[in-house]
Amino acid sequence: MLSARGWIIEAHRFRAGRHDIDLVVRRNDLVAFVEVKTRASAAYGAPEQAIGWGKRRVLAWVASVWAARFGQPGYRYRFDVVTVWLSPGGPTLRHLEDAWRP
Repeated sequence: MLSARGWIIEAHRFRAGRHDIDLVVRRNDLVAFVEVKTRASAAYGAPEQAIGWGKRRVLAWVASVWAARFGQPGYRYRFDVVTVWLSPGGPTLRHLEDAWRP
């Protein structure tokens, strides 16, 4: 999905300590730290609702580790979410750009 839209996958499951970011993708000088959330039903809410303030804080820390190791001068950063709804007809994906700011 993201590759087809011109994003280059820089890292998959980038780890810092015991925490990780699902995807780190880049398009030109824009780096997006992407959290992927999947749901089969709305019983527990929308997938993006599962990313509370605590998870956001952890993701921001892991992103800062990635930026310190691999970032380049002039890079811009943001946090995105990809939601996956599972259904009998197949999965439905949605890309939420700039989903939050730390």
